[in-house]
Amino acid sequence: MSSSNTPVWRKSSRSGGAQQCVEVATNVPGTALIRDSKLCEHSPIIGVGSTTFAVFLDAVKADRFQG
Repeated sequence: MSSSNTPVWRKSSRSGGAQQCVEVATNVPGTALIRDSKLCEHSPIIGVGSTTFAVFLDAVKADRFQG
């Protein structure tokens, strides 16, 4: 991966100081990368298309996953 495609990881501001969250990197063109924050660089990484991730985020924000 070139330096311009090196993931820049961030987690939700809603997580506060908690370490049991997911982190996401959206700076890699066309892809959203997701990992477990407590495992950091040892975490498996899930990659999804940017459009798919945007649809997922919209659904989360709209509470579409409430039981």
